Amino acid sequence: MKRRQFLGALGGAVAAWPLAASAQPRERVRRVGVLMATTSDEPDSQARIAALHQGLQAAGWTIGGNVRVDVRWSGGNIALLRKHAVDLVENGSDVIVAGVGPTGPALRAATRTVPVVFAQVVDPVGNGYVASLSRPGGNATGFTQFEYSLSGKWLELLRELVPRISRVGVFRDAEGGPAGIGQWAVIQAFASPLGIELSPLDLVQGSDPDRIVSAFAGAPNSGIIVAVASLATIHRKSIVRLAAQHQLPAIYPYRFFVEDGGLLAYGPNLLDGYRRAAGYVDRILKGEKPADLPVQAPTKYELSVNLKTAKTLGLTVPPAFLARADEVIE
Repeated sequence: MKRRQFLGALGGAVAAWPLAASAQPRERVRRVGVLMATTSDEPDSQARIAALHQGLQAAGWTIGGNVRVDVRWSGGNIALLRKHAVDLVENGSDVIVAGVGPTGPALRAATRTVPVVFAQVVDPVGNGYVASLSRPGGNATGFTQFEYSLSGKWLELLRELVPRISRVGVFRDAEGGPAGIGQWAVIQAFASPLGIELSPLDLVQGSDPDRIVSAFAGAPNSGIIVAVASLATIHRKSIVRLAAQHQLPAIYPYRFFVEDGGLLAYGPNLLDGYRRAAGYVDRILKGEKPADLPVQAPTKYELSVNLKTAKTLGLTVPPAFLARADEVIE
């Protein structure tokens, strides 16, 4: 080839390089939907989303870069929750992360094909979300908060600290589906042999916790159990305040209730559940199927005690009880 022809061909190739580079397909942005039953202004709910982000980033994803996270909040409004579930499916989510409470039934009704990862589900087999814990078999998998048997532990711990208790009100989501029924059934099974009278304190959209607690309070030797319920989380500051106002010893499912002034809490570390959920989201985005990913349980349950609240209620917390606590607020 003559020198002039060679240089001309080389120049044409060099000129074509930028065009070839610009013609390379961009990496597809993956979409992760998140369905929350709580409100966006709750610090603890925001911390769960932050934990999910951290888990995705640790797996190599860039939030706002190669992955977009769309969060939908319902504030305990079941109709809005169901609408958001449908929106996340129709908007092209590659994976949807489900928060607590009625997010499960809403997503099950909205899709049987889009992958769903539960960050804090209760009894996924009993609720029909998966075929089994080891082989989910459908479009959903994830992480449990606890088995229903944990509900009995709340009553045991409350009675251990306050042996005189003979009457207990149980806060639960009246519209939260089978979870509320299951928790109630286990608490009732533990309460009956002890002669403890149970009263359901049902929460629905628009409930007034002041009215509910005022109607329950008054009889001696009473206490409160707050079961896992998105509406109880939304109203937690009011419930904690009312328990103190009416001198009612209370136990809660999460430690942030104790950090807000509640007496006792026993339950899983929710932030860990959302970080672990991010790991499943990563694996699904890379091609694995929810049907093949086993449902996993929490690795640890935490006992929290607020000594200041105990003192206000006239309670003495035994040293042996404190020694078992993971968090003690003084």
